Amino acid sequence: MKLIIMTKATFFVEEDKILTSLFEEGMENLHLYKPGSEPIYSERLLTLLPDEYYKMITVHDHFYLREEYGLRGIHLNNVNDPLPIGYRGNISRTCHSIEELHDAKKQSKYVFLKTIFDSQSNAEDKQTLSYETLKEASRRGLIDKRVYAMGGINLDNIRLCRELGFGGVVICGDLWNRFSIHHGQDFNDIIAHFHKLQKAVG
Repeated sequence: MKLIIMTKATFFVEEDKILTSLFEEGMENLHLYKPGSEPIYSERLLTLLPDEYYKMITVHDHFYLREEYGLRGIHLNNVNDPLPIGYRGNISRTCHSIEELHDAKKQSKYVFLKTIFDSQSNAEDKQTLSYETLKEASRRGLIDKRVYAMGGINLDNIRLCRELGFGGVVICGDLWNRFSIHHGQDFNDIIAHFHKLQKAVG
């Protein structure tokens, strides 16, 4: 299974150091997701990261950053969001229902399917798909290696995602909740937990 790490929705002081350490420890795919933020802050974060890791970063907003920094690709938060005019490169999308999967997979390198479980980073994002619904989608071949489970994914349910046929998982709150952006000094807990996630996805 693939392991994707999504950034915390807000910027914080130690973020560049933590992300650099995660890359050093083997993170292969980071999604830069900062909804509603000014592009200058994303630019600042990128300039603080070693440029060797740019090719492992996908942006959810401010798509010009992809060209400017040589990033991995862009991500559309909704299936019907328009592509930037003339864009050529990797595209991924978020699907909000099983019905969206069929067409979205044709037009994307991979897709996220949300919300599989109650979100750990956004209390308003509740589970929207039952186990029976997911099992049926898997049986029909709609869930496959190009569909990644998103929403409330943690060490306890990664195995279930694998059994349902997901090709990867998207981790956010399960990782970032282990660090206090207001009081945290070291981030050993994040790195240790990242290693556990790596092992869990195999």
